[in-house]
Amino acid sequence: MTFVDVNENIRMSRKPALYPTKLDARTMKPTCYSEGVEHVQARSQSGPYGSYASHHFSEEIMAALIDAINVKRKMYFEFENAPFYCLESEISTPTARGGQTLVRLKMRNLITQAVFDKTFKAGDKFKEPDLQLDEASYLYSDADGSYFLDQATFETLTLSEAMVGDALDFLLEGAIIQIHKYNGNPIGLQLPQQVELTVTYTEPGVRGDTASGAVTKPAKLETGIEIKVPFFIKQDEKIKVSTETREFAGRA
Repeated sequence: MTFVDVNENIRMSRKPALYPTKLDARTMKPTCYSEGVEHVQARSQSGPYGSYASHHFSEEIMAALIDAINVKRKMYFEFENAPFYCLESEISTPTARGGQTLVRLKMRNLITQAVFDKTFKAGDKFKEPDLQLDEASYLYSDADGSYFLDQATFETLTLSEAMVGDALDFLLEGAIIQIHKYNGNPIGLQLPQQVELTVTYTEPGVRGDTASGAVTKPAKLETGIEIKVPFFIKQDEKIKVSTETREFAGRA
């Protein structure tokens, strides 16, 4: 007669909860999931394969490396214990036999915001950085930095002037942005592609301006920045502004 351990069958049939543990370097979407600490611990104690599975899972995460030749524009990677963002990638193929394929990367340090070019061998490897994007709202700024409210934890996050850069040119109180975190700590922010701002001052358009070749005019916006706008835009009108080019992007 064969006896069946009902409790063991139940344990084996239960589906573990999955939690994201790693983000894709290009899309920042989860690519690897963990079964949760409780489930892995239970398996390591309840079967000959349990501890091996847990150890093997950890090795897979640690082994996630990116070859330099595979680093493309807008990808994230880790170099010398700092997270970087690839702005440009150029591959140089050798003409002589035995020559090495080289990869030139224009890269931005996400902590210092420094931008520079560096050449790597095609086979050089980078780790995927422990990066995450958390939604936050802008509160205010003072001499010590800028303050944001994490929309998930309601924790107040402080970013230095270097971390914020010129983003304050586009931020109003309550604006929703994305906070970059590296190893759980805030290191910078990501603005939306466009923001809506009100024109606080601009000269009125005069008939005949377009005939004389003047198709734009300066306009001061509510955050204090000044951009060029079409001559038909009026004071107190709300417009869209590109945060990348700092240019007029249409009426709001």
